[in-house]
Amino acid sequence: MRRTRSPVSIVFIFTFGLLLGWQAAGAEVLHEERSLYRDITVTQEGNRRCLVFNVHRGDRNQTCMNTANPERLVFEYAKMTFAGLLLMPEPKRILIAGLGGGSLPMTLTKLYPETRIDVIEIDQAVVNVAKEYFDFEETENVKVIVNDARVYVKRAGLLDQRYDFVILDAFTGDYIPEHLLTKEFLEEVRAVMTPDGILVANTFSTSRFYDHESATYQRVFGEFFNFKLPSSGNRIIIAREETLPARGALMEVARELAPRVERFGVPLLEYPNRLSTRIDWDMSRRVLTDQYSPSNLLRDN
Repeated sequence: MRRTRSPVSIVFIFTFGLLLGWQAAGAEVLHEERSLYRDITVTQEGNRRCLVFNVHRGDRNQTCMNTANPERLVFEYAKMTFAGLLLMPEPKRILIAGLGGGSLPMTLTKLYPETRIDVIEIDQAVVNVAKEYFDFEETENVKVIVNDARVYVKRAGLLDQRYDFVILDAFTGDYIPEHLLTKEFLEEVRAVMTPDGILVANTFSTSRFYDHESATYQRVFGEFFNFKLPSSGNRIIIAREETLPARGALMEVARELAPRVERFGVPLLEYPNRLSTRIDWDMSRRVLTDQYSPSNLLRDN
């Protein structure tokens, strides 16, 4: 049975953790600029500092940091991303598409100081803001490449570069860029993954593209873990080439890793029972391709 969808406006409500209306709440504006791609604002209210993107439909919090405890992750979706470690507990080379305020690469490098982390961010202005306002810093093992993620991944494949942990977390002020949603792109991502590598993708749990996205990931990777929580409007897709592990194996890894991620506010022991392979989407929906993309869907509807 096909699941009931909420109105399309909900697509634009749940961008990285709800939190709209910072202006009405009286937040102090620390920084404002118009980059080549978007309007960027940094706000502060109490101990919460947020990076806000504005493109077409209002303000979208991309990253928030607790300035009193910067290590502790604020958004539920960021914590959920670490469920990927249940399938790859000791990554050696990580690729992240989308920087935001840099909370994901900074947390991962604290967990794995010897691991190489490449972050692809299209907007130099975002890199500058992350460094100035959100404590992000490049190190010997953490590097930012200012480029389009699609271009970088394509070139990495041609150069035979491989990653065992790939995170797709690139968002505009509205949603994921459409060229990073297609079958062709996911096939290019799969080509830069090691044979045992995993893909972790941040999407929305309520979206008019939910069925199309799910069908696309299924076409490229087969069965995948669908990770959702009642407290978040995001859903995390976890996929890999190999057969997915059983729940018992996930729990075993969770028990080993939980003490290491507790300081970041990640309740890892709760996650194995939330990873589902149940098909909850309309399988008759078309796969997203470079010729059939979200903008096409908006016009069709």
